[in-house]
Amino acid sequence: MKDIVVADVRNFVLMGHTASGKTTLADAMLYKMGVNDRLGSVDQGTSLGDYTDEEKSRKTTIYAKSFCGLYKSSDGHNMDIVFCDTPGYADFFGQVIQASRIAGAALITVDAHAGIQVGTMKAWKQASALDIPRAIVVTGLDRENSPFDKVMADIKATWGDRCIPVLIPLPDNSAVVDVLAATSVPDSISEGVKAAKGALVEMAAETDDTLIEKYLAGESLTAREIADGLRHAVFDRKLVPVFACMALKNVGVGELLDGIARFFPSPADRPMKDASGKAIDTSPSAPFVGYVWRTVNDPFIGHMSFVYVCGGTLKADTEVLNVNKEQKERIVQFVALNGKKQLPITEAEAGDIVAIAKLKVTGLGDSLCQNGVKATFEPFKFPNPVMWFAIAAKTQGDEDKIGTALHKLAEDDPTIHVERHPDTHETILSGMGDTHLSVAVERMKKRNSVDVVLSTPKIPYTETITGRAEGHYKHKKQSGGRGQYGEVYLKVEPLLEGDEEWFDNALVGGAIPHNFVPAVQKGVVEGMTKGALAGCPVVKVKSTVYDGSYHDVDSSEIAFKIAGSRAFREAISKAKPVLLEPIMSVKITIPEHFMGDVNGDMSHRRGRIVGMESADGLQVITADIPQAELFTYCAELRSMTGGRGSFEMSFSRYDVVPSNVAQKIIAAAAKVKEEDQD
Repeated sequence: MKDIVVADVRNFVLMGHTASGKTTLADAMLYKMGVNDRLGSVDQGTSLGDYTDEEKSRKTTIYAKSFCGLYKSSDGHNMDIVFCDTPGYADFFGQVIQASRIAGAALITVDAHAGIQVGTMKAWKQASALDIPRAIVVTGLDRENSPFDKVMADIKATWGDRCIPVLIPLPDNSAVVDVLAATSVPDSISEGVKAAKGALVEMAAETDDTLIEKYLAGESLTAREIADGLRHAVFDRKLVPVFACMALKNVGVGELLDGIARFFPSPADRPMKDASGKAIDTSPSAPFVGYVWRTVNDPFIGHMSFVYVCGGTLKADTEVLNVNKEQKERIVQFVALNGKKQLPITEAEAGDIVAIAKLKVTGLGDSLCQNGVKATFEPFKFPNPVMWFAIAAKTQGDEDKIGTALHKLAEDDPTIHVERHPDTHETILSGMGDTHLSVAVERMKKRNSVDVVLSTPKIPYTETITGRAEGHYKHKKQSGGRGQYGEVYLKVEPLLEGDEEWFDNALVGGAIPHNFVPAVQKGVVEGMTKGALAGCPVVKVKSTVYDGSYHDVDSSEIAFKIAGSRAFREAISKAKPVLLEPIMSVKITIPEHFMGDVNGDMSHRRGRIVGMESADGLQVITADIPQAELFTYCAELRSMTGGRGSFEMSFSRYDVVPSNVAQKIIAAAAKVKEEDQD
């Protein structure tokens, strides 16, 4: 694509808490590289990154975007800089997961005024989970009460002494000092610069036995030895360089790009590995291997696949194999992306990101390979949804379109889930928060012309029994001609854990002919669809048919099915029925000073704390909470903690609903039934 060798490519992901300056920094870097002829602004709606209508209106990043550009470093070396800007808002963390998968390193923003926040910790954990090298860039230094020393102390306290500043701002924030190159600095920061330089040189020496011997002998390391040593230290995750940068003032931007070129690995240093752990050959002459890290259904272009070139060379007008689908795809043309800017190109090599339109079978996570190569990659792991709504078309005319719109929505965003609940018969739209789902609904309206209505979903309650009882029903009907006759005696009891035999035939003496027993079983199955309390599905019940009677002429399958169903319903109504509700296992992460508020709120939600621990300076509460109490918890937790709290959850089990709550549910169900009959 460019006359740049793979060793001079730097590929990284920009991550951090929302409003910590990621996109502003991205715009500043792109301006510095000459990709944009003006400095884009999020506030003014001119950002090269946040260009969609949803992002402009909310002034926040929603989608991960890729950028690329040439940069001539301070030593005159041409570098190819490829990076992804990602959302910081928790609702869109799925985009971070996707973009970080293809990154050779992570650049994490920390706002000097706000300090280390929940989103900062999530970004760090994501980088740690992928074991990728990382650096920190401190932003917001030009705001009041934002001293670099204070945030640097917080960074070290959180992540240790491996975090060492390499760019330190002058006291008036008019420029930054390169710790390794500085010769004369103001007295107010001279001690800090000296200490940082000493720590960096020592860190460089520790990467090589020869260098450490030289260092311990009191000899000075050369600039090249220090540079090579520090790059190895970053690669080994032993060093996290910290940069000071004021993007809007263009202070430290060039020095940051120099640092990225100096410290971050190339794709050749850190190639992607396939699902078997084998490294992909990054040389241009190697077989092409590409990885689809994001897909988008564009209203004008159609389906677009964003492909990271892992190795080899991708050329236009090429046939490749989608290994996951085992089908061939024809790539006619593709483009390099800088936000909304598209540059048609004919070749791409390792480290490049391209967008390919109208691939027929390719989806997220698929690999595209040159014929003869069959590399696949570990599937993405996304967090479970934390907010749900029942969704329906606003008008009858939109009912036919809503299915297609929802399918495209889920295809674009793997953290959006759409399902038809088998018990409540509602279509459920779930995601990572209220803003996430609000954006999804907005996209459906704009791109698919579908208006929808969101409502609180019905809880999928179930019913079971806690005792044993018997039921009997004789179905006898005579209305001229052949009649209907079937009599069934049933016993019901709780189904023991691990017992798979939920229906037992204990008939003796031919009370019911053998050929009618399956009809009785079908009747029991039908009876289990509506319980005795609130008409909810019945679970964990064992039924035994032990007696009955039949008529030689009038007995039939339908008669015994009806008798079995009625006998079952009579039996469960006498077997101490109870209502069950879904319980979710919830992990809540908050700063310690919110513990009282969160714990108090949890008791109102009928929650039960099962564990507490500290992690990275935050408190993590593990609790069991009924699903009925969690539909709005995402927004309420953020409100309670000023946006600093987050949570994740998964289904745990069904448990008995407390009697006072059950009475309200049963009364509401009876009222609905009465209204339906009217």
